Amino acid sequence: MLHAGGGGPTAALAGIPAGLQAQGVWAGRRQLFVRFAAEAETATMYTADALANEIKRSTARSSFHSISISGRDPLANVEYLCAAFDKIGDSLPAMLDCDGQRPNEIGMLNGVLTLVQVTLDGPMLESHAERACQTLKVSSDAELQHALAINVDERTTDAQLLRTIERAHGASDRTQIVVHPSAGTPLDRDRRWITLFERAGALHGDIRLVIRLPAPTGMR
Repeated sequence: MLHAGGGGPTAALAGIPAGLQAQGVWAGRRQLFVRFAAEAETATMYTADALANEIKRSTARSSFHSISISGRDPLANVEYLCAAFDKIGDSLPAMLDCDGQRPNEIGMLNGVLTLVQVTLDGPMLESHAERACQTLKVSSDAELQHALAINVDERTTDAQLLRTIERAHGASDRTQIVVHPSAGTPLDRDRRWITLFERAGALHGDIRLVIRLPAPTGMR
């Protein structure tokens, strides 16, 4: 594991790459990604000062829509993020892309974030929905933009998807919901989505069906 110097708290990052957001409400936007490393990824230890300096250098050299904070459990690093973004000052809008399992930490980032996006993959809908919706509620109460991105796979039933949409609406009727069908879904000849979205639209007013940008073009 490498080390990038400076001061303040440290965290293991899988890099600070530039790319296009793959999913959710800012899909297709050019972003600077602050990605926390998973166990199997090559990581560099960045201090808060080093991260702040790298963001300043990158945004001075090139144009970005926003900053994406993502990767493995970013809300486990709230103190680190606060220290880094405090040194950046007024910069680009920042979005947090997380699984929504740490709702209590959202308030600590209220001065950092513009958008909180909870991303749930198909198998996670039932087990993670309660805390994910609590994260949406906390974000709404903090007057932050908030969104739910749902990555559907072949195991996801219509009933599971509709229950999740209904729960998200109960948490906040201002939630922006984006449903991503699995790769290879025959959208041009599958009327399932027409019927499903008719039912979903009766539960929540802001919901859309969007194709995810595949890697390496799309990043998260």
